[in-house]
Amino acid sequence: MRQDALQKMVFNYKKNRPWIENLSIITQLGLTMVGCIFFCFFIGRYLDRFLGTRGIFVAIFTVLGVIGGGVVVYRQILEITEQKEEKEENSHSNHGNN
Repeated sequence: MRQDALQKMVFNYKKNRPWIENLSIITQLGLTMVGCIFFCFFIGRYLDRFLGTRGIFVAIFTVLGVIGGGVVVYRQILEITEQKEEKEENSHSNHGNN
């Protein structure tokens, strides 16, 4: 009885693999976007303090961070989809040869 309860509590990776992979991809994309925005925001903040301006560089660099983050995330999505297509093609060609 106790062993059955323990097995139910243990995480089954094989059963939840697609869900975990999708969650990791979404997390990676989100952190990439946030990282680009924060990095550019702090560059703009530093330039505003250094040059004595009132937020113009923060605004400019934050917009550049959003655009740059979007480009990086788009490239990552393309790379992920290309990898999945290659896996599908390889699996179809292997099944056809057997």
